[in-house]
Amino acid sequence: MEKQELINTTETYVRFSEVDSMAVVWHGNYVKYLEDGREAFGREFGMGYNDVFEKGFMTPIVKLDINYTKQTKYGEQVVIETKFVRTDAAKIIFDYKIWRKSDNAVVLKARSIQVFIDLKGEMEISNPEFYIQWQRKFGLL
Repeated sequence: MEKQELINTTETYVRFSEVDSMAVVWHGNYVKYLEDGREAFGREFGMGYNDVFEKGFMTPIVKLDINYTKQTKYGEQVVIETKFVRTDAAKIIFDYKIWRKSDNAVVLKARSIQVFIDLKGEMEISNPEFYIQWQRKFGLL
């Protein structure tokens, strides 16, 4: 049986508060777009921050790699693609691609890695049962 891919796409406009004096998105604001992507992914696939928290866990980001390729400017519409990356480790990994909607130019590629910690702040070294069940539900295992 072929493993399914889980991908969410969401769109946003570059807001005035996100650009510098040259009307170009300040590099740090792309991290917010990645967050928008994770939140949209969570809403679509039932793995949002509140879903995880209700199961007794939090998922802080421990690594973030970003490759910037082009600029975006105030008023442009961007598409954020968030793709779940399957791993056996007790981690949540996402690959991202952001592109301008006007010309489909890719402006950023990124990867984030999150780990599971319980509500006392202790890191889980194996996948929590709810996460295993979630992966099974979507044909990822």
